[in-house]
Amino acid sequence: MDVKTGICVRLPLKQRYLLLLFAVAVVLFSQWIRHRPQSGRRLIHVEGLRANSSQFTLERKPFRILGGSIHYFRVPRAYWEDRLLKMKACGLNTLTTYVPWNLHEPERGVFNFEDQLDLEAYLRLAASLGLWVILRPGPYICAEWDLGGLPSWLLRDQNMKLRTTYPGFTAAVRSFFNELLKRAVPHQYSKGGPIIAVQVENEYGSYAEDEDYMPFIKEALLSRGITELLLTSDNKEGLKRGGLKGVLETINFQKLRMDEIKYLDKIQPNKPKMVMEYWSGWFDVWGDLHHVFSAEEMVAVIRTILMWDMSINLYMFHGGTNFGFMSGAFEHGTQAPKHMVTSYDYDAPLSEAGDYTTKYHLLRNLFSLYHTQPLHELPSLQERRAYHPVVITQYLSLWDCLNLNDKPFKSEKPVNMENLPVNNHNGQSYGYTLYETSITAAGSLNSNNNIRDRALVFVDKHLMGVMDNKTQELALPEGKGKRTLSLLVENCGRVNYGKTLDMQRKGLVGDIELNKSILRGFIIHSLSLKPGFVNRLESSGKWMSMPQRPSFPGFFQAKLYVDTFPKDTFIKLPGWGKGVVFINGRNLGRYWTIGPQQTLYVPGPWLHRGTNQVIVFEEQETDGKIQFASSPDYGMTVDVE
Repeated sequence: MDVKTGICVRLPLKQRYLLLLFAVAVVLFSQWIRHRPQSGRRLIHVEGLRANSSQFTLERKPFRILGGSIHYFRVPRAYWEDRLLKMKACGLNTLTTYVPWNLHEPERGVFNFEDQLDLEAYLRLAASLGLWVILRPGPYICAEWDLGGLPSWLLRDQNMKLRTTYPGFTAAVRSFFNELLKRAVPHQYSKGGPIIAVQVENEYGSYAEDEDYMPFIKEALLSRGITELLLTSDNKEGLKRGGLKGVLETINFQKLRMDEIKYLDKIQPNKPKMVMEYWSGWFDVWGDLHHVFSAEEMVAVIRTILMWDMSINLYMFHGGTNFGFMSGAFEHGTQAPKHMVTSYDYDAPLSEAGDYTTKYHLLRNLFSLYHTQPLHELPSLQERRAYHPVVITQYLSLWDCLNLNDKPFKSEKPVNMENLPVNNHNGQSYGYTLYETSITAAGSLNSNNNIRDRALVFVDKHLMGVMDNKTQELALPEGKGKRTLSLLVENCGRVNYGKTLDMQRKGLVGDIELNKSILRGFIIHSLSLKPGFVNRLESSGKWMSMPQRPSFPGFFQAKLYVDTFPKDTFIKLPGWGKGVVFINGRNLGRYWTIGPQQTLYVPGPWLHRGTNQVIVFEEQETDGKIQFASSPDYGMTVDVE
């Protein structure tokens, strides 16, 4: 209305629409300004994380790290956002993750940073959700991961000295860091990204084989553009030898001991104190019990840590799964290593399948006290389903599918996995290796402890028994003429921590004897069970109907029909012995009747509507069907000591 004349002025219809669109755009822009992600604030970062006093500062303001570890390589990519949103809703502000060198460089000079291994996508996601990141690039990560994340092709060098300044190792590290850090550097805080700190190696004080090694890693990071706060991580004993000038030291523990905190304060006065790995649970090994750690005890320790004005990172906040053959082994003093199970549930606050636990809810209540604003609402849980059992319909003997693999290798002497001329001359990393030779006599077979780690022994394809570090002798029966001796040797996982990393070659690592005579003249099949082999297996015309009495080892195939949107589930195999499960070509990991783990996690996004193919490689026995459950079974429990 015109104020002077009282005449109402009506705008043309087109102008009214334009005015309305402009108003909507203003509202949307103001909402975006208020809620834009961290990555949107790339131009206003002034000063990153600093450790110049007893408190961390970020943008020159006091800052406490409330962190949690979630490894992108242990979580299906489709669930990255779900897990990080649940982390955010628990009151954490910082994500920590390792980087597994062995996955990113499966062959020397061949790098993979795509799909499940797209680290940059993971960093961008963290930034978009308002989470800071502490990057732990290794090159060694421990993590209960095969060889602590180091690629097995390093062991082709018989003189290799891992985690030292041995030229063969440092050259490989430089090459890997060239590729890794050019992807990480743009995501640093100083460039507007989420990375506020970078760890120099991992727990080197517990290894400490070379005083020049940590300075080398530090320089390798700095010279490739890392500018954020550097830190190390060790237990109390490791702190004595793992420090580095100009690098903040942090501590790892589970049970609270005042002397450890005082020691950290003593060696590093007037610096922020941080528990880089507060162990929220523990890992499991085959043949043992499932480890649990009291939620009440855990929260009591964390409450004390926070009362002392320390920063903290929960290892793990969400453990995930050691899919495929990636689980490591636990060095057990002078005894043989104990091999890690497939699940990495870790009794963490967020379960293997992303469920909230008692630990989660108690932590959320505690961390909410350290926020001025209410925490985000809890994201909804993923639905799960116990699908109906499926019956094995097709079968293929291992002996009938050897030609689907690479050509066998002939050698007078046994050759360990890593030195086989496969994988573009990078050796075999994981899985099984079949060694065959001819024998003409019965008698005593002696491994001389040269089997790594476990072998099924056959004569003319008939199982004679199992040999491992405990059983090193086996009686072979009488027979006529020349017979074929076969040893199917499994790499059950390389040690991931301790002083024996250089000795983790697998397969047959030396001579075996029959009646004290050294065996010679081997044909060696590399059975790494990679996706290419599984795909050839799927399309093979060799499958036969399931016989009443199949021979072993063999591949067993079933069809799972999903009539709705696929849900998470767990496979369970009572009546089976030991082997590996593949679903739609993906390796879910190992199962073994000795437990403790009795189920394998199947992420819903790895299924599809309609028919899904399940293939089981079984070593010794089957009941002919595959069952499913809506909840996991990790076996009988034992408290962490």
